[in-house]
Amino acid sequence: MIDEKNNESHLFAPGIHGEQVPMRDLSREEVDFCIVGAGAGGGVLGAKLAEAGFSVVILDAGPHWDPTKDFVSDETASRKLIWTDERITGGEDPVELGANNSGRGVGGSTVHYSMVAMRAHPEDFQRRSLEGEIARAELLNWPLTFDELEPYYEEVEQALQIAGPTNYPWGKRRKRYPQREHELNASAQVLVRGCVKLGIPVAPAPIATLSAPHKDRPPCVYRGFCNYGCTTNAKSSILVTYIPRAIRAGAEVRPNSMAAQIEHDKRGLVTGVLHFRDGGEDLFRQRAKNVVVAGYAVETPRLLLNSASSLFPDGLANSSGMVGKCFMVHSGHQVFAKFRERINQYKAPPPGGALTEHFNRTMPDADFICGYTIEVVGPHPVDFASRISAARGLWGAELRRTMLDYNYYSGIGIVGEILPQQNNFVKVHETERDQYGLPIPHVIFSYHENDRRLIADAKRKMKEILEAAGGADVWTADRMAHLLGTCRMGNDPMNSVVNADCRSHDIPNLFVCDGSVFTTSTGVNPSLTIEAIAARTADRIVELRRHNAIP
Repeated sequence: MIDEKNNESHLFAPGIHGEQVPMRDLSREEVDFCIVGAGAGGGVLGAKLAEAGFSVVILDAGPHWDPTKDFVSDETASRKLIWTDERITGGEDPVELGANNSGRGVGGSTVHYSMVAMRAHPEDFQRRSLEGEIARAELLNWPLTFDELEPYYEEVEQALQIAGPTNYPWGKRRKRYPQREHELNASAQVLVRGCVKLGIPVAPAPIATLSAPHKDRPPCVYRGFCNYGCTTNAKSSILVTYIPRAIRAGAEVRPNSMAAQIEHDKRGLVTGVLHFRDGGEDLFRQRAKNVVVAGYAVETPRLLLNSASSLFPDGLANSSGMVGKCFMVHSGHQVFAKFRERINQYKAPPPGGALTEHFNRTMPDADFICGYTIEVVGPHPVDFASRISAARGLWGAELRRTMLDYNYYSGIGIVGEILPQQNNFVKVHETERDQYGLPIPHVIFSYHENDRRLIADAKRKMKEILEAAGGADVWTADRMAHLLGTCRMGNDPMNSVVNADCRSHDIPNLFVCDGSVFTTSTGVNPSLTIEAIAARTADRIVELRRHNAIP
Protein backbone atom coordinates (compact mmCIF):
# COMPACT_ATOMS: atom_id res chain seq x y z
CA MET A 1 0.00 0.00 0.00
CA ILE A 2 1.41 3.40 -0.96
CA ASP A 3 1.39 6.31 1.49
CA GLU A 4 0.12 9.11 -0.76
CA LYS A 5 1.50 11.83 1.48
CA ASN A 6 5.06 10.57 1.64
CA ASN A 7 4.94 8.41 -1.47
CA GLU A 8 6.40 5.50 0.45
CA SER A 9 4.96 2.13 1.45
CA HIS A 10 3.42 1.56 4.86
CA LEU A 11 5.05 -0.96 7.16
CA PHE A 12 1.82 -2.93 6.89
CA ALA A 13 -0.18 -3.89 3.83
CA PRO A 14 -3.49 -5.68 3.11
CA GLY A 15 -3.20 -9.43 3.52
CA ILE A 16 -5.07 -12.37 2.05
CA HIS A 17 -8.23 -11.73 4.05
CA GLY A 18 -7.96 -7.92 4.15
CA GLU A 19 -6.13 -7.77 7.47
CA GLN A 20 -2.93 -5.75 7.85
CA VAL A 21 0.21 -7.84 7.50
CA PRO A 22 3.86 -6.84 7.95
CA MET A 23 5.96 -5.78 4.99
CA ARG A 24 9.71 -6.35 4.94
CA ASP A 25 12.39 -4.57 2.96
CA LEU A 26 14.24 -7.51 1.41
CA SER A 27 16.64 -5.61 -0.81
CA ARG A 28 20.18 -5.18 0.41
CA GLU A 29 20.40 -2.17 -1.88
CA GLU A 30 18.67 -0.40 -4.69
CA VAL A 31 19.33 -2.14 -8.00
CA ASP A 32 19.39 -0.65 -11.47
CA PHE A 33 16.62 -2.93 -12.76
CA CYS A 34 13.96 -5.06 -11.15
CA ILE A 35 12.39 -7.30 -13.81
CA VAL A 36 9.07 -9.02 -13.12
CA GLY A 37 8.97 -12.29 -15.04
CA ALA A 38 11.78 -14.64 -16.11
CA GLY A 39 10.40 -15.82 -19.44
CA ALA A 40 11.08 -14.99 -23.08
CA GLY A 41 11.10 -11.24 -22.49
CA GLY A 42 12.42 -10.88 -18.95
CA GLY A 43 15.04 -13.61 -19.24
CA VAL A 44 16.65 -12.23 -22.40
CA LEU A 45 16.51 -8.65 -21.16
CA GLY A 46 17.84 -9.55 -17.73
CA ALA A 47 20.82 -11.44 -19.13
CA LYS A 48 21.85 -8.72 -21.54
CA LEU A 49 21.44 -5.92 -18.98
CA ALA A 50 23.52 -7.82 -16.42
CA GLU A 51 26.18 -8.48 -19.03
CA ALA A 52 26.19 -4.74 -19.79
CA GLY A 53 27.07 -4.02 -16.16
CA PHE A 54 23.67 -3.17 -14.67
CA SER A 55 22.65 -4.58 -11.30
CA VAL A 56 19.57 -6.75 -11.93
CA VAL A 57 17.02 -8.65 -9.87
CA ILE A 58 14.55 -10.87 -11.74
CA LEU A 59 11.39 -11.89 -9.87
CA ASP A 60 9.32 -14.89 -10.94
CA ALA A 61 6.16 -16.21 -9.31
CA GLY A 62 7.12 -19.85 -9.84
CA PRO A 63 10.02 -22.15 -8.96
CA HIS A 64 13.51 -22.20 -10.42
CA TRP A 65 13.15 -25.56 -12.14
CA ASP A 66 15.82 -28.26 -12.15
CA PRO A 67 15.13 -30.17 -15.40
CA THR A 68 16.74 -33.39 -14.19
CA LYS A 69 14.59 -33.48 -11.04
CA ASP A 70 11.42 -31.53 -11.77
CA PHE A 71 10.42 -32.59 -15.29
CA VAL A 72 8.65 -35.91 -15.82
CA SER A 73 7.16 -37.80 -18.75
CA ASP A 74 3.63 -37.37 -17.48
CA GLU A 75 0.96 -35.03 -18.80
CA THR A 76 -0.92 -34.51 -15.55
CA ALA A 77 2.17 -34.12 -13.36
CA SER A 78 3.50 -31.47 -15.77
CA ARG A 79 0.54 -29.13 -15.26
CA LYS A 80 2.70 -27.40 -12.65
CA LEU A 81 4.67 -25.79 -15.50
CA ILE A 82 1.62 -23.83 -16.68
CA TRP A 83 0.06 -20.78 -15.07
CA THR A 84 -3.24 -22.10 -13.69
CA ASP A 85 -4.23 -19.35 -11.24
CA GLU A 86 -7.89 -18.43 -11.46
CA ARG A 87 -9.08 -16.04 -14.18
CA ILE A 88 -12.58 -14.90 -15.05
CA THR A 89 -13.36 -15.03 -18.78
CA GLY A 90 -16.20 -13.66 -20.87
CA GLY A 91 -17.21 -12.29 -24.25
CA GLU A 92 -18.68 -14.11 -27.25
CA ASP A 93 -15.64 -16.38 -27.44
CA PRO A 94 -14.26 -16.76 -23.90
CA VAL A 95 -10.61 -17.73 -23.70
CA GLU A 96 -10.50 -21.28 -22.41
CA LEU A 97 -7.89 -22.35 -19.90
CA GLY A 98 -6.30 -24.59 -22.52
CA ALA A 99 -5.27 -21.49 -24.43
CA ASN A 100 -3.24 -20.25 -21.51
CA ASN A 101 0.33 -20.32 -22.79
CA SER A 102 1.75 -18.55 -19.76
CA GLY A 103 4.37 -20.44 -17.83
CA ARG A 104 4.85 -20.70 -14.09
CA GLY A 105 8.48 -20.74 -13.10
CA VAL A 106 11.84 -19.47 -14.25
CA GLY A 107 11.93 -19.78 -18.03
CA GLY A 108 8.24 -18.98 -18.33
CA SER A 109 6.30 -20.59 -21.16
CA THR A 110 9.54 -21.50 -22.98
CA VAL A 111 9.82 -24.42 -20.55
CA HIS A 112 6.71 -26.04 -22.05
CA TYR A 113 6.33 -24.40 -25.47
CA SER A 114 6.48 -26.33 -28.75
CA MET A 115 9.77 -24.63 -29.73
CA VAL A 116 8.65 -23.42 -33.19
CA ALA A 117 10.93 -20.41 -33.72
CA MET A 118 9.60 -18.23 -36.55
CA ARG A 119 10.27 -14.67 -37.58
CA ALA A 120 7.47 -12.24 -38.32
CA HIS A 121 7.44 -10.86 -41.87
CA PRO A 122 8.24 -7.28 -42.96
CA GLU A 123 4.59 -6.66 -43.85
CA ASP A 124 3.49 -7.70 -40.36
CA PHE A 125 4.96 -4.48 -39.01
CA GLN A 126 3.02 -2.35 -41.52
CA ARG A 127 -0.42 -3.92 -41.24
CA ARG A 128 -2.34 -0.62 -40.99
CA SER A 129 -0.68 0.80 -44.08
CA LEU A 130 -1.27 -2.37 -46.08
CA GLU A 131 -4.78 -3.25 -44.95
CA GLY A 132 -6.40 -0.16 -43.51
CA GLU A 133 -8.98 -0.30 -40.74
CA ILE A 134 -11.46 -3.19 -40.89
CA ALA A 135 -14.74 -2.56 -39.07
CA ARG A 136 -13.92 -2.37 -35.35
CA ALA A 137 -10.36 -3.53 -35.73
CA GLU A 138 -7.80 -1.20 -34.16
CA LEU A 139 -5.03 -1.74 -36.67
CA LEU A 140 -1.81 0.20 -36.19
CA ASN A 141 1.63 -0.04 -37.72
CA TRP A 142 4.33 -1.16 -35.32
CA PRO A 143 6.68 1.68 -34.29
CA LEU A 144 9.65 -0.39 -35.46
CA THR A 145 10.35 -2.18 -38.71
CA PHE A 146 11.48 -5.66 -39.63
CA ASP A 147 14.85 -4.24 -40.70
CA GLU A 148 15.38 -2.81 -37.20
CA LEU A 149 14.51 -6.15 -35.63
CA GLU A 150 16.32 -8.42 -38.09
CA PRO A 151 19.77 -8.28 -36.42
CA TYR A 152 18.12 -9.27 -33.15
CA TYR A 153 16.35 -12.21 -34.77
CA GLU A 154 19.80 -13.35 -35.87
CA GLU A 155 21.22 -12.74 -32.39
CA VAL A 156 18.64 -14.83 -30.54
CA GLU A 157 18.68 -17.56 -33.20
CA GLN A 158 22.40 -17.93 -32.53
CA ALA A 159 21.94 -17.82 -28.77
CA LEU A 160 19.24 -20.47 -28.88
CA GLN A 161 20.98 -22.47 -31.64
CA ILE A 162 17.81 -22.78 -33.72
CA ALA A 163 17.72 -25.90 -35.90
CA GLY A 164 16.17 -25.20 -39.28
CA PRO A 165 16.21 -25.95 -43.01
CA THR A 166 18.81 -24.66 -45.44
CA ASN A 167 16.03 -23.47 -47.72
CA TYR A 168 13.16 -21.69 -46.00
CA PRO A 169 10.84 -20.52 -48.78
CA TRP A 170 8.97 -17.69 -47.04
CA GLY A 171 9.87 -14.22 -45.91
CA LYS A 172 12.99 -12.20 -46.52
CA ARG A 173 16.12 -14.09 -47.60
CA ARG A 174 18.04 -15.01 -44.47
CA LYS A 175 21.27 -16.49 -43.24
CA ARG A 176 21.46 -20.23 -42.57
CA TYR A 177 20.16 -21.47 -39.27
CA PRO A 178 22.86 -22.29 -36.69
CA GLN A 179 21.97 -25.99 -36.62
CA ARG A 180 20.69 -28.47 -39.19
CA GLU A 181 17.00 -29.28 -39.43
CA HIS A 182 15.52 -32.16 -37.44
CA GLU A 183 14.23 -35.33 -39.00
CA LEU A 184 10.49 -35.43 -39.65
CA ASN A 185 8.27 -37.67 -37.56
CA ALA A 186 5.26 -39.49 -39.03
CA SER A 187 2.84 -36.61 -38.39
CA ALA A 188 5.16 -34.15 -40.13
CA GLN A 189 5.41 -36.53 -43.06
CA VAL A 190 1.60 -36.53 -43.28
CA LEU A 191 1.60 -32.74 -43.68
CA VAL A 192 4.36 -32.92 -46.28
CA ARG A 193 2.55 -35.66 -48.22
CA GLY A 194 -0.71 -33.73 -48.31
CA CYS A 195 0.89 -30.41 -49.24
CA VAL A 196 3.00 -31.93 -52.02
CA LYS A 197 -0.04 -33.60 -53.53
CA LEU A 198 -1.92 -30.27 -53.55
CA GLY A 199 1.06 -28.23 -54.80
CA ILE A 200 1.43 -26.30 -51.53
CA PRO A 201 5.01 -25.43 -50.54
CA VAL A 202 6.05 -27.02 -47.23
CA ALA A 203 9.29 -27.13 -45.23
CA PRO A 204 10.80 -28.44 -41.99
CA ALA A 205 10.05 -26.07 -39.15
CA PRO A 206 12.73 -24.01 -37.40
CA ILE A 207 12.89 -25.54 -33.93
CA ALA A 208 14.50 -24.29 -30.71
CA THR A 209 16.07 -27.58 -29.72
CA LEU A 210 19.53 -28.83 -30.54
CA SER A 211 20.08 -31.17 -33.46
CA ALA A 212 23.80 -31.43 -32.60
CA PRO A 213 25.80 -30.95 -29.38
CA HIS A 214 26.42 -27.35 -28.32
CA LYS A 215 28.82 -26.45 -25.51
CA ASP A 216 27.67 -28.43 -22.46
CA ARG A 217 24.25 -29.33 -23.89
CA PRO A 218 23.45 -32.59 -25.72
CA PRO A 219 21.32 -32.87 -28.86
CA CYS A 220 17.66 -33.84 -28.71
CA VAL A 221 17.15 -37.53 -27.95
CA TYR A 222 13.59 -37.41 -29.32
CA ARG A 223 12.02 -38.30 -25.98
CA GLY A 224 8.71 -36.87 -27.19
CA PHE A 225 7.65 -34.96 -24.07
CA CYS A 226 8.84 -31.55 -25.27
CA ASN A 227 5.69 -29.76 -24.08
CA TYR A 228 6.13 -31.11 -20.56
CA GLY A 229 9.67 -29.94 -19.86
CA CYS A 230 12.90 -31.23 -21.37
CA THR A 231 14.88 -33.42 -18.96
CA THR A 232 18.06 -33.43 -21.06
CA ASN A 233 18.45 -29.65 -21.64
CA ALA A 234 18.45 -30.08 -25.41
CA LYS A 235 15.45 -27.76 -25.55
CA SER A 236 16.59 -24.15 -25.84
CA SER A 237 14.32 -22.69 -23.21
CA ILE A 238 15.18 -19.43 -21.49
CA LEU A 239 15.73 -21.55 -18.36
CA VAL A 240 18.86 -23.20 -19.80
CA THR A 241 20.10 -20.45 -22.13
CA TYR A 242 19.65 -16.85 -21.02
CA ILE A 243 19.02 -17.41 -17.29
CA PRO A 244 22.47 -19.02 -16.74
CA ARG A 245 23.97 -16.09 -18.64
CA ALA A 246 22.16 -13.65 -16.35
CA ILE A 247 23.38 -15.41 -13.22
CA ARG A 248 26.97 -15.61 -14.48
CA ALA A 249 26.86 -11.86 -15.11
CA GLY A 250 25.76 -11.18 -11.54
CA ALA A 251 21.97 -10.96 -11.79
CA GLU A 252 19.91 -12.35 -8.94
CA VAL A 253 17.03 -14.59 -10.05
CA ARG A 254 14.49 -14.72 -7.24
CA PRO A 255 11.90 -17.52 -7.73
CA ASN A 256 8.58 -18.01 -5.92
CA SER A 257 8.17 -14.23 -5.79
CA MET A 258 4.70 -13.02 -6.78
CA ALA A 259 4.66 -9.34 -7.71
CA ALA A 260 1.82 -7.45 -6.03
CA GLN A 261 2.41 -3.77 -6.75
CA ILE A 262 4.85 -1.37 -8.35
CA GLU A 263 5.73 1.57 -6.11
CA HIS A 264 6.39 5.14 -7.22
CA ASP A 265 7.46 8.45 -5.69
CA LYS A 266 5.73 11.83 -5.69
CA ARG A 267 7.35 12.69 -9.05
CA GLY A 268 5.63 9.71 -10.63
CA LEU A 269 8.82 7.68 -11.10
CA VAL A 270 8.72 4.02 -10.13
CA THR A 271 10.88 3.07 -7.16
CA GLY A 272 10.51 -0.68 -6.79
CA VAL A 273 8.28 -3.72 -6.58
CA LEU A 274 6.34 -5.17 -3.66
CA HIS A 275 6.08 -8.94 -3.80
CA PHE A 276 5.10 -12.01 -1.83
CA ARG A 277 7.59 -14.83 -1.30
CA ASP A 278 7.14 -18.59 -1.08
CA GLY A 279 3.35 -18.37 -0.81
CA GLY A 280 3.52 -16.40 2.44
CA GLU A 281 1.41 -13.44 3.49
CA ASP A 282 4.25 -10.96 4.16
CA LEU A 283 5.10 -8.38 1.53
CA PHE A 284 8.70 -7.69 0.56
CA ARG A 285 10.10 -4.67 -1.21
CA GLN A 286 12.76 -4.65 -3.93
CA ARG A 287 13.92 -1.09 -4.57
CA ALA A 288 14.99 -0.28 -8.11
CA LYS A 289 15.92 2.68 -10.27
CA ASN A 290 13.98 1.10 -13.15
CA VAL A 291 11.25 -1.54 -13.32
CA VAL A 292 10.48 -3.88 -16.22
CA VAL A 293 7.19 -5.77 -16.34
CA ALA A 294 7.49 -9.00 -18.32
CA GLY A 295 4.61 -11.10 -17.04
CA TYR A 296 2.92 -11.70 -20.43
CA ALA A 297 -0.39 -10.48 -21.80
CA VAL A 298 -2.62 -11.08 -18.77
CA GLU A 299 -0.42 -10.72 -15.69
CA THR A 300 1.38 -7.63 -17.03
CA PRO A 301 -1.72 -5.42 -17.32
CA ARG A 302 -3.02 -6.92 -14.10
CA LEU A 303 0.08 -5.73 -12.22
CA LEU A 304 -0.06 -2.26 -13.79
CA LEU A 305 -3.77 -1.91 -12.96
CA ASN A 306 -3.29 -3.25 -9.44
CA SER A 307 -0.63 -0.55 -8.91
CA ALA A 308 -3.15 2.29 -9.16
CA SER A 309 -2.70 5.22 -6.77
CA SER A 310 -4.02 8.76 -6.33
CA LEU A 311 -1.35 9.94 -8.76
CA PHE A 312 -2.23 7.18 -11.24
CA PRO A 313 -5.89 6.36 -10.49
CA ASP A 314 -6.31 4.24 -13.63
CA GLY A 315 -3.15 2.24 -13.08
CA LEU A 316 0.45 2.78 -14.13
CA ALA A 317 1.34 3.73 -17.73
CA ASN A 318 -2.35 4.10 -18.51
CA SER A 319 -2.98 7.75 -19.44
CA SER A 320 -4.12 6.46 -22.83
CA GLY A 321 -6.56 4.02 -21.27
CA MET A 322 -4.91 1.29 -23.36
CA VAL A 323 -3.49 -0.88 -20.58
CA GLY A 324 -5.34 -4.17 -20.96
CA LYS A 325 -6.95 -3.15 -24.27
CA CYS A 326 -6.57 -4.87 -27.65
CA PHE A 327 -6.09 -8.27 -26.06
CA MET A 328 -5.34 -10.80 -28.80
CA VAL A 329 -4.97 -14.55 -29.16
CA HIS A 330 -3.83 -16.66 -32.06
CA SER A 331 -6.53 -18.84 -33.52
CA GLY A 332 -5.16 -22.32 -32.88
CA HIS A 333 -7.83 -24.46 -34.52
CA GLN A 334 -6.77 -28.00 -35.31
CA VAL A 335 -7.97 -30.72 -37.68
CA PHE A 336 -7.35 -34.44 -37.17
CA ALA A 337 -7.79 -37.45 -39.44
CA LYS A 338 -7.48 -41.18 -39.02
CA PHE A 339 -5.01 -43.15 -41.14
CA ARG A 340 -4.66 -46.81 -42.01
CA GLU A 341 -1.03 -46.92 -40.90
CA ARG A 342 0.20 -46.24 -37.37
CA ILE A 343 1.20 -42.59 -36.91
CA ASN A 344 2.16 -42.51 -33.21
CA GLN A 345 1.63 -38.76 -33.15
CA TYR A 346 3.19 -38.40 -29.70
CA LYS A 347 6.57 -39.60 -30.91
CA ALA A 348 9.45 -37.24 -31.63
CA PRO A 349 11.34 -35.72 -33.47
CA PRO A 350 9.86 -32.57 -31.96
CA PRO A 351 6.22 -31.62 -32.42
CA GLY A 352 5.68 -29.05 -35.15
CA GLY A 353 8.42 -30.62 -37.27
CA ALA A 354 6.99 -29.32 -40.55
CA LEU A 355 4.89 -26.32 -41.56
CA THR A 356 3.64 -24.22 -44.43
CA GLU A 357 3.43 -20.44 -44.48
CA HIS A 358 1.79 -20.49 -47.91
CA PHE A 359 -1.39 -19.01 -46.40
CA ASN A 360 0.38 -16.56 -44.08
CA ARG A 361 -0.50 -13.50 -46.15
CA THR A 362 -3.48 -11.57 -47.36
CA MET A 363 -4.54 -13.69 -50.30
CA PRO A 364 -6.06 -11.86 -53.31
CA ASP A 365 -8.95 -14.28 -53.72
CA ALA A 366 -9.82 -14.57 -50.02
CA ASP A 367 -12.69 -12.81 -48.24
CA PHE A 368 -10.47 -11.84 -45.29
CA ILE A 369 -7.23 -10.01 -44.61
CA CYS A 370 -4.13 -11.40 -42.87
CA GLY A 371 -3.36 -15.11 -42.87
CA TYR A 372 -2.23 -18.19 -41.00
CA THR A 373 0.55 -20.75 -40.72
CA ILE A 374 -0.28 -24.48 -40.74
CA GLU A 375 1.86 -26.60 -38.42
CA VAL A 376 2.01 -30.17 -37.16
CA VAL A 377 0.48 -30.90 -33.76
CA GLY A 378 1.01 -34.02 -31.67
CA PRO A 379 -1.14 -34.10 -28.52
CA HIS A 380 -0.44 -36.82 -26.00
CA PRO A 381 -3.26 -39.19 -24.99
CA VAL A 382 -4.86 -37.18 -22.16
CA ASP A 383 -4.83 -33.99 -24.21
CA PHE A 384 -6.05 -35.81 -27.31
CA ALA A 385 -8.90 -37.41 -25.37
CA SER A 386 -10.08 -34.03 -24.12
CA ARG A 387 -10.01 -32.61 -27.65
CA ILE A 388 -11.90 -35.44 -29.33
CA SER A 389 -14.35 -35.62 -26.44
CA ALA A 390 -15.19 -31.92 -26.77
CA ALA A 391 -15.27 -31.99 -30.57
CA ARG A 392 -17.44 -35.10 -30.92
CA GLY A 393 -19.28 -35.28 -27.64
CA LEU A 394 -17.69 -38.60 -26.76
CA TRP A 395 -17.78 -39.97 -23.22
CA GLY A 396 -17.43 -43.21 -21.32
CA ALA A 397 -17.21 -46.44 -23.27
CA GLU A 398 -17.49 -44.67 -26.63
CA LEU A 399 -14.53 -42.42 -25.81
CA ARG A 400 -12.51 -45.41 -24.62
CA ARG A 401 -13.17 -47.31 -27.85
CA THR A 402 -12.12 -44.30 -29.90
CA MET A 403 -8.94 -43.83 -27.87
CA LEU A 404 -7.87 -47.37 -28.77
CA ASP A 405 -7.21 -45.91 -32.23
CA TYR A 406 -5.18 -42.96 -30.86
CA ASN A 407 -2.00 -44.11 -32.62
CA TYR A 408 -3.70 -43.95 -36.03
CA TYR A 409 -4.61 -40.26 -35.85
CA SER A 410 -2.57 -37.33 -37.08
CA GLY A 411 -3.31 -33.64 -36.76
CA ILE A 412 -2.36 -30.19 -37.99
CA GLY A 413 -3.25 -26.77 -36.62
CA ILE A 414 -2.99 -23.10 -37.42
CA VAL A 415 -1.37 -20.04 -35.97
CA GLY A 416 -3.91 -17.55 -37.25
CA GLU A 417 -3.54 -13.78 -37.14
CA ILE A 418 -6.35 -12.27 -35.08
CA LEU A 419 -7.17 -8.58 -35.36
CA PRO A 420 -6.77 -6.21 -32.40
CA GLN A 421 -9.99 -4.75 -30.98
CA GLN A 422 -10.44 -2.42 -28.04
CA ASN A 423 -13.49 -4.37 -26.90
CA ASN A 424 -11.20 -7.32 -26.21
CA PHE A 425 -9.47 -6.52 -22.95
CA VAL A 426 -8.04 -7.55 -19.60
CA LYS A 427 -9.18 -5.77 -16.47
CA VAL A 428 -9.04 -6.59 -12.77
CA HIS A 429 -12.13 -8.11 -11.25
CA GLU A 430 -14.15 -5.94 -8.89
CA THR A 431 -14.65 -8.54 -6.16
CA GLU A 432 -12.73 -11.77 -6.83
CA ARG A 433 -9.33 -12.16 -5.18
CA ASP A 434 -6.48 -14.66 -5.43
CA GLN A 435 -4.63 -16.45 -2.63
CA TYR A 436 -2.66 -13.28 -1.91
CA GLY A 437 -5.72 -11.05 -1.70
CA LEU A 438 -5.00 -9.45 -5.08
CA PRO A 439 -7.78 -8.75 -7.62
CA ILE A 440 -7.71 -11.48 -10.27
CA PRO A 441 -7.80 -10.85 -14.04
CA HIS A 442 -11.08 -10.62 -15.93
CA VAL A 443 -10.53 -11.37 -19.64
CA ILE A 444 -13.11 -10.43 -22.30
CA PHE A 445 -12.70 -11.73 -25.86
CA SER A 446 -14.77 -12.04 -29.05
CA TYR A 447 -13.57 -12.86 -32.54
CA HIS A 448 -13.86 -10.20 -35.25
CA GLU A 449 -15.87 -11.23 -38.32
CA ASN A 450 -12.61 -11.20 -40.30
CA ASP A 451 -11.19 -13.67 -37.78
CA ARG A 452 -14.14 -16.02 -38.26
CA ARG A 453 -13.71 -16.02 -42.04
CA LEU A 454 -9.97 -16.70 -41.67
CA ILE A 455 -10.66 -19.62 -39.33
CA ALA A 456 -13.28 -21.10 -41.67
CA ASP A 457 -10.86 -20.94 -44.59
CA ALA A 458 -8.10 -22.57 -42.53
CA LYS A 459 -10.35 -25.43 -41.48
CA ARG A 460 -11.22 -26.15 -45.12
CA LYS A 461 -7.58 -26.07 -46.20
CA MET A 462 -6.43 -28.33 -43.37
CA LYS A 463 -9.19 -30.84 -44.18
CA GLU A 464 -8.07 -30.87 -47.83
CA ILE A 465 -4.45 -31.46 -46.84
CA LEU A 466 -5.23 -34.38 -44.52
CA GLU A 467 -7.55 -36.01 -47.04
CA ALA A 468 -4.94 -35.57 -49.77
CA ALA A 469 -2.49 -37.36 -47.47
CA GLY A 470 -4.85 -40.30 -47.18
CA GLY A 471 -6.71 -39.39 -44.02
CA ALA A 472 -10.37 -40.15 -43.28
CA ASP A 473 -12.82 -39.61 -40.42
CA VAL A 474 -11.81 -35.92 -40.25
CA TRP A 475 -12.82 -33.74 -37.31
CA THR A 476 -11.96 -30.28 -35.95
CA ALA A 477 -10.90 -29.05 -32.52
CA ASP A 478 -11.59 -25.37 -31.86
CA ARG A 479 -8.69 -23.90 -29.95
CA MET A 480 -6.82 -20.69 -29.14
CA ALA A 481 -3.15 -20.07 -28.41
CA HIS A 482 -0.56 -17.37 -27.64
CA LEU A 483 -2.07 -14.55 -25.60
CA LEU A 484 -0.85 -11.18 -26.91
CA GLY A 485 -1.44 -7.43 -26.79
CA THR A 486 -2.77 -5.40 -23.80
CA CYS A 487 0.24 -3.02 -23.53
CA ARG A 488 0.91 -2.41 -27.18
CA MET A 489 3.80 -0.37 -28.52
CA GLY A 490 3.26 2.66 -30.72
CA ASN A 491 4.44 6.16 -31.54
CA ASP A 492 1.33 7.94 -30.27
CA PRO A 493 0.91 8.06 -26.46
CA MET A 494 -2.83 8.47 -27.01
CA ASN A 495 -3.31 4.97 -28.44
CA SER A 496 -0.41 2.92 -27.09
CA VAL A 497 1.31 2.12 -23.80
CA VAL A 498 5.02 1.92 -24.67
CA ASN A 499 7.26 3.17 -27.46
CA ALA A 500 9.48 1.15 -29.78
CA ASP A 501 12.01 0.75 -26.95
CA CYS A 502 9.34 -0.83 -24.71
CA ARG A 503 9.53 2.28 -22.54
CA SER A 504 6.34 3.61 -21.00
CA HIS A 505 5.09 6.83 -22.56
CA ASP A 506 4.00 8.02 -19.10
CA ILE A 507 6.75 6.88 -16.74
CA PRO A 508 10.29 7.09 -18.13
CA ASN A 509 11.80 4.46 -15.81
CA LEU A 510 9.06 1.88 -16.36
CA PHE A 511 9.36 -0.64 -19.20
CA VAL A 512 7.15 -3.45 -20.50
CA CYS A 513 8.89 -6.24 -22.41
CA ASP A 514 6.88 -9.33 -23.29
CA GLY A 515 4.11 -10.46 -25.67
CA SER A 516 1.80 -7.75 -24.37
CA VAL A 517 3.64 -5.12 -26.44
CA PHE A 518 2.59 -6.69 -29.77
CA THR A 519 0.78 -4.14 -31.91
CA THR A 520 -0.72 -6.86 -34.10
CA SER A 521 -0.64 -10.61 -33.54
CA THR A 522 1.12 -11.77 -36.76
CA GLY A 523 0.54 -15.28 -38.15
CA VAL A 524 3.55 -17.00 -36.56
CA ASN A 525 4.52 -18.35 -33.15
CA PRO A 526 5.52 -15.30 -31.08
CA SER A 527 8.42 -16.48 -28.90
CA LEU A 528 11.25 -15.52 -31.27
CA THR A 529 9.79 -12.05 -31.81
CA ILE A 530 9.41 -11.53 -28.05
CA GLU A 531 13.04 -12.53 -27.56
CA ALA A 532 14.25 -10.33 -30.42
CA ILE A 533 12.34 -7.34 -29.03
CA ALA A 534 13.89 -7.98 -25.60
CA ALA A 535 17.39 -8.18 -27.10
CA ARG A 536 16.83 -4.90 -28.93
CA THR A 537 15.37 -3.26 -25.81
CA ALA A 538 18.51 -4.16 -23.86
CA ASP A 539 20.70 -2.43 -26.43
CA ARG A 540 18.42 0.60 -26.45
CA ILE A 541 18.60 0.82 -22.63
CA VAL A 542 22.40 0.72 -22.80
CA GLU A 543 22.25 3.58 -25.30
CA LEU A 544 19.79 5.52 -23.14
CA ARG A 545 22.09 5.18 -20.12
CA ARG A 546 25.03 6.33 -22.23
CA HIS A 547 23.13 9.56 -22.86
CA ASN A 548 21.92 9.83 -19.23
CA ALA A 549 18.34 9.42 -20.43
CA ILE A 550 17.36 6.93 -17.70
CA PRO A 551 18.18 6.76 -13.98
